[in-house]
Amino acid sequence: MAFIYKSKWLTPTLAAISATAAISIYLLRSKLRDMETSLKSSLEKCAAERQGRIRAQQALRKALVQPKSDTMETTSYPMTPIAIIQSCFSTRNGTPRQPLLVPHARACLIFDSARVPPASLEGLGEYSHCWIIYVFHLNTDLEKLWKDPSKSKFKAKVRVPRLKGGKMGVFATRSPHRPNPIGLTVAKVEAIHGNMVLLSGVDLVDGTPVLDVKPYLPYCDCIQGAALPKWVEDDNLLAAASVNFSDDFPSALAECWVIAEKTSLYASQNEFQSLIKQVLSWDIRSLSQRNRPHNSLYNTRSSTVVDKTSDLDYWQAEEVACESDPVALPSGDIIYHLILERLDVSYRIDCHGNVLVEKVTLSSNIPENNRNRSNYKIWRDN
Repeated sequence: MAFIYKSKWLTPTLAAISATAAISIYLLRSKLRDMETSLKSSLEKCAAERQGRIRAQQALRKALVQPKSDTMETTSYPMTPIAIIQSCFSTRNGTPRQPLLVPHARACLIFDSARVPPASLEGLGEYSHCWIIYVFHLNTDLEKLWKDPSKSKFKAKVRVPRLKGGKMGVFATRSPHRPNPIGLTVAKVEAIHGNMVLLSGVDLVDGTPVLDVKPYLPYCDCIQGAALPKWVEDDNLLAAASVNFSDDFPSALAECWVIAEKTSLYASQNEFQSLIKQVLSWDIRSLSQRNRPHNSLYNTRSSTVVDKTSDLDYWQAEEVACESDPVALPSGDIIYHLILERLDVSYRIDCHGNVLVEKVTLSSNIPENNRNRSNYKIWRDN
């Protein structure tokens, strides 16, 4: 009897448990279906958004490259500099025409920390050299070029130093006066400190805006057997015969160095004097300056002649010369000026290419802007 009673009691209990389990499974399956439906809807929505973004990007690219008219004038691509160059070359005059010609030429590449975090430079120090893309910011026609490109005309041919005044198509040269004033150079990476990179072998003038920096890769950037015109191969055409310093030069440099060393990228005046010698080991004058002293002014006190095109680059000096009458004066009677790190170096060069560096003074033509300038002490302590 007891067994029969217990069986009667267990039967409804098991039925209730089974019903509950069935309901739970049904609810679970229903919830899974709802989740699957929701997930599918979300994936479809994400896919639609992705397709929309792709279509928008395609339309934007198409609009950017679509010519505005039959003249093929395209939409501009505005770019903002990410860094600026603090260079030993205070003016265009004396700045080497090519990179690595003056190994002692130093510059500090200072990145805008608001746009470029220091982490962006991680790994760059493992490379020996880097490419620098920059703007020829001292070109005199920049404002007209950017404000109204359609009215800005560039010269298809430019005078080339190695051709002794002969002209060549602008795209066969490295003239700074180009349809788009963008330069490309290579420099040696000496050290990295925070948001600054110390470079050497530079051909960049102080204040140059930098658009981008890329590592130099020898396996693909160095092209074995690359061909070049014969007029480019003559390396000695612009080399000076000798560079010597006057007896009074060291003492004059010592006086200036008391002030100059505070913002100098060089550890001593001897290092700085080596820089001067390397820069002047190349004839930095324009062709017209070498052939005939032009646009010169007599110094009434000493009866010497001072060249007044010292702050023009080669290409501008050539244009000035073409508009000037010849002046028959011995080249050794002209005092030329080279401004390095805000120091004005005076020198003469005779008809045989022998350079005599006479004196050095603090330049009064370069505005003082010592704020945030790097000096050798920062790099010495790293």
